[in-house]
Amino acid sequence: MKTRIITSAVALVVLALVLVLFDSVLFNLIVAAVCLLAEWEIYHAFGFGRREWIVFAPLVPYTVLVMVSTMPAAWAVLLPCSLLVALYLCVCLLWRHAELDFARMSGVVCFSGLVILCFYSLVYLKHLLPMEQYGSDAIYFILLILGMAWGGDSAAYFTGRFLGKHKLAPVVSPHKTVEGAIGGVFGSMLLAVVITVIYEQIGGLYSLMFSGVGITWRTYLLIAVMGAIGSGLGILGDLFASVVKRQQGIKDYGKIFPGHGGILDRFDSVMFIAPFVTLAVTLLFYRVAQ
Repeated sequence: MKTRIITSAVALVVLALVLVLFDSVLFNLIVAAVCLLAEWEIYHAFGFGRREWIVFAPLVPYTVLVMVSTMPAAWAVLLPCSLLVALYLCVCLLWRHAELDFARMSGVVCFSGLVILCFYSLVYLKHLLPMEQYGSDAIYFILLILGMAWGGDSAAYFTGRFLGKHKLAPVVSPHKTVEGAIGGVFGSMLLAVVITVIYEQIGGLYSLMFSGVGITWRTYLLIAVMGAIGSGLGILGDLFASVVKRQQGIKDYGKIFPGHGGILDRFDSVMFIAPFVTLAVTLLFYRVAQ
């Protein structure tokens, strides 16, 4: 437990330092690096090693390209490069068909695609809500995403530990309980509202949401609903990652976070929450929250 707490504290400090660089391209590159670490974990989880390096090789430049695709020049070549990567992987399978298993290769590609979508959602928020127009709103939504995911995880853990009786998915994740999941939903809702209140007090003067649009009861209602849905998506992401681990016979995706596991062990619950929140912001937040 002590190791987990220390690791969490260090991770929060690193997160704060990364957010300091939010308005520069360095933020995009750091997100790309974290995403690549997650993809590397997927690559190893599916049993690939040095001999199959040709499978992972195109993911490196492609991931960086996706994370900087908010720039016009990168966006212009993203679709052609996506096609080239797909063709490259097909050629690799034909060329090394005796060594490369299509099912495992497909697993790496599909899982990596979900991870890229997750991290790109964070970068897209920065593009969607530029600081000169929206203040710190993009940072607020990123913290909201992480709060929903990790706050929900913590609430589910403690609720399940003290009140859990009914197994949620005994085969996939034996320690998860229905009571824990319910606690996680309320935990995500509560933390989402708390983050919003704090942001209103600290960053509201520099925010379009609070100084321009104005916050109303609809804002808090929408945030609470997003927290509930986000918690459910976080549980889905967690269970999905657990299924893959169980099928591949591994306990954790990595060891980069002592006491926590790898990048994916920390970001599995973020995987579906990030695209959901980004979509909600894109389609309705500044309209419905008024």
